[in-house]
Amino acid sequence: MIKKKSDLFIEDGNLRNGKGNVKREHIIKGDEFKGKGKLFAKITIPKGNSIGMHDHTEDFEVYYILRATGQVLDNGDLIQVNEGDVIYTADGNEHYIENIGNEDLELIALVLYE
Repeated sequence: MIKKKSDLFIEDGNLRNGKGNVKREHIIKGDEFKGKGKLFAKITIPKGNSIGMHDHTEDFEVYYILRATGQVLDNGDLIQVNEGDVIYTADGNEHYIENIGNEDLELIALVLYE
């Protein structure tokens, strides 16, 4: 199967009570996961905006930073992340990510079930 960019489901709005809005381009969605996951998306976070604090229960999330600079609160540790960095949030942990740079922060997010 091939999905063209024009076929992707795109959402733009507040996410997890973060600051401002973020754009999510869903690469794989719903039944396409075959029950093994719930999110595979390219996320764009404008300057100063964020994905709010949230936890992971019976799943885990991986962010791969494509572009720009962000700040992640990962289980109490505040860490700057840049292009090429990977953030892994395991089952039972919590995190948020904020764009602290001067350009849109772009990342790939993947959430799979434990």
